[in-house]
Amino acid sequence: MVSARDILPRIIRIASMLALSLACSGALQAQSADPLPDYVIEEFGHPPAVPEGALSPAMQFAVRVAFVDSVTLSTWDENQELALAEIASSKDPRLVWIISDMMRFVPSRQLHDALSNAASELLGKEFAAGNNWGVVTDHLMAWDIPAPPDYLAVKRAIFTGIVPGWDRIFAEGDIDWRLVSWGGVLIDDRPFDRTDDLCNCIPAADNPDVSSADEATWLKDDDIVFGIGVNGEYRAYPRRIMEVREMVNDTLGGRDLGIPYCTLCGAAQAYFTDGLPEGIERPILRTSGLLSRSNKVMYDLNTFSVFDTFLGHAVTGPLAAQKLQLKQATVITTDWGTWKKEHPETTVLLERYALGRDPDFRNGRDANGPIFPVGDVDPRLPVHEDVIGAFTASGKPVAFQRSTALVALARGDEIAFENIRLELDAGGIKAVDADGSDLGSHQAFWFAWSQFHPQTELWMQ
Repeated sequence: MVSARDILPRIIRIASMLALSLACSGALQAQSADPLPDYVIEEFGHPPAVPEGALSPAMQFAVRVAFVDSVTLSTWDENQELALAEIASSKDPRLVWIISDMMRFVPSRQLHDALSNAASELLGKEFAAGNNWGVVTDHLMAWDIPAPPDYLAVKRAIFTGIVPGWDRIFAEGDIDWRLVSWGGVLIDDRPFDRTDDLCNCIPAADNPDVSSADEATWLKDDDIVFGIGVNGEYRAYPRRIMEVREMVNDTLGGRDLGIPYCTLCGAAQAYFTDGLPEGIERPILRTSGLLSRSNKVMYDLNTFSVFDTFLGHAVTGPLAAQKLQLKQATVITTDWGTWKKEHPETTVLLERYALGRDPDFRNGRDANGPIFPVGDVDPRLPVHEDVIGAFTASGKPVAFQRSTALVALARGDEIAFENIRLELDAGGIKAVDADGSDLGSHQAFWFAWSQFHPQTELWMQ
């Protein structure tokens, strides 16, 4: 039997000859793309030229040897080192997406440095020594480097080699898999009626028990809560709980809700999971352990359909085939003292759902910017500026700078944009239509809102 060690050098020589032939015939061309904004060039520099077309058989073989067959290894053998060297000399920046995926998982500093050096050669950019997976990926995102052919198959092999449960998550659909990375936790695939912490994953809270406001003596008045009101029934979801659960499936005011909280985006959202088209069972939302542009990726436990968490629509699986778009309820970000004063009849989740932890990630872990790759960020506001996001009747996304809006509303100013009107509500802000009806607004960091709604309008005073 011919081994990979024997055949790889021959394939590499053939690949080099083929690449030279293609280059001479004009088949290898720089990618034509829209000009990048000046602020992207200023921060990241000019992108490299990108070839078009399929990978050669030799390069496909090198990718398999270097990445698919070695994801769980901390060191590489000679064949894998040869394969990585061939990839690095290919002048194909598309392959850095695969290098980036591998960098996220490798435990070996030496191997990480080898991958970083290969990325540097392909992108024409020197990267400082250290854990620079995020820096490399930021460049790929900011430059919008296309993925190589058959990218999902390779990425799927890498990720499922680490967490086999992802085998039903990585599927074709309306999702840009380039932007998906691992958030550091495992898939939450427990049954709907289990709420105990059975795995190294973020444990959702399903149908949580609640108490009255008077019974919630464990909460301080200045603790942040996410308040939701549906059909005259009100409930507070303390940030202290949501930071360790990140997902609640609940029923309020006779309506079923899925409530994801992304600590990285500063966004608690509430989606109605009832009243769906005929034949669609209530989605039971779970945390996948994956991120897209630093926003948690959620999925439905029944169908394993993946959702764009920030936008609320299914992007893979049966629910994507049925074009399921979830509608939002308003989430008010405020403090517990004001919320319970304005809504004394409110209920609140029990303290035990915090699992004994009392974190506050907001001003610590993320203080210097997103800790996961997001690429370039719209420079009109600081990345972690809070905004209130809503949509006009025509479907136009609009972000309102929360700090200035609070001051303006407190002094009685009207804040309006087309049909949208902002109102104070229990110490927070909500968006309503011109007739006063709820528009399903929520708070988020500017980098998140602007990345998921790149054409957003921005209100600033």
